[in-house]
Amino acid sequence: MEPLVLGLDLGTSGVRIAVLDTAGHLLHSSSTSYARGLAHAEDWCRACRELITGIPQTLSNRLRALAVDGTSGTLLACRTDGTPIGRALPYSRACPDQSHLLQALVPATSPAASSSGSLARALELLKRVPEPGFLRHQADWINGWLLQDWRWGEEGNNFRLGWNPQKNEWDGAISSQRWAAALPSIRPSGTVLGRIDNDLAIELNLPTRISVVAGTTDSNAAVLAANPCEADGVTVLGTTLVMKRFTAQPLVGPGITSHRVGGRWLCGGASNAGAGVLRRFFSDDQLRELSRQIDPESASGLDYLPLPDTGERFPVDDPGLMPVLEPRPVSDALFLQGLLEGLATIEARGWQRLRELGAEPPLRVISLGGGARNPQWRRLRERRLGCPVLSCTMPPAAGVARLALQALNEGESAQQH
Repeated sequence: MEPLVLGLDLGTSGVRIAVLDTAGHLLHSSSTSYARGLAHAEDWCRACRELITGIPQTLSNRLRALAVDGTSGTLLACRTDGTPIGRALPYSRACPDQSHLLQALVPATSPAASSSGSLARALELLKRVPEPGFLRHQADWINGWLLQDWRWGEEGNNFRLGWNPQKNEWDGAISSQRWAAALPSIRPSGTVLGRIDNDLAIELNLPTRISVVAGTTDSNAAVLAANPCEADGVTVLGTTLVMKRFTAQPLVGPGITSHRVGGRWLCGGASNAGAGVLRRFFSDDQLRELSRQIDPESASGLDYLPLPDTGERFPVDDPGLMPVLEPRPVSDALFLQGLLEGLATIEARGWQRLRELGAEPPLRVISLGGGARNPQWRRLRERRLGCPVLSCTMPPAAGVARLALQALNEGESAQQH
């Protein structure tokens, strides 16, 4: 029977899975929310377990490879057997108190030099837990759970912890620190890390011969799900706003990520703002109803900066940047329009920032995430961006599943030769 692959997407608010066939068709998708939130690693496991055991047996029996993506920057201290030590620090948590230590560890040009990066969170965790067994990002920790071996880290997930994918080494003085043994052994995206743990496979009703493949970050997985052309930009309209595109060379700058995915450089940045701010004020039903009342051809006259809290990562790297969510008009529809326009402005500034660093401007933008289904927001963005905006409904879990499929195909090709 035709082999299948599984993608697990660990996002800000929950987990989604996708099962693909060898042609890349989506056969199964399901999702669930974290019970207590992103900071609780036990919730990551519970959600994955619930979704995996819910895959129809006719599909799960044919699974041969899986890959995981996670929120880039959510960092956990754990023992060498994977047991969490306290809560994870979410990607949105800036640690400005660590700025002076960062300057001594890495060059100012390193993506890890920002107080909103993973290295700053690692230093914060090391204050609380001076001698952890391991420091692991969300996707790497779930890979460890699947393998029952927490040694590995995927290079893209560790980019802002200080891993340099161009030099294949840790930036600056990181590797000489006394806590360097807590860092993962880095493997490229798409690498087979090993077979799923036998006992866990039986517990999850999975075949014991499934390969666990190094995945990528959640925003990179979303880009892979969109399957963009060279001239396309991709914006993920999820809890946060992510802008990425393939470039000829890596881009370097504060808040910028340049990941090697499928042999190409995928560069961009992620704002702290996004649809998560909208849900602070409105339910999904209210968002749908109020959006229908918006005239996207007319401006609201409001000038919001809809950050969820103090601090921003991209298009500016400023841990002290304050949200602007006032004045609030009497009309809820007008208030929502102002928020959507504020998000569109952040997106436009993001694409402008990437152009300043050497990227070509996108000829069109492909949108993913829950916000991509909102036609009024799409039109507001088209007017602000000055290019066509399309929607893609494939979930990010399907994007990371493509990496599992690539590894499966490469393995079969190697066997034939």
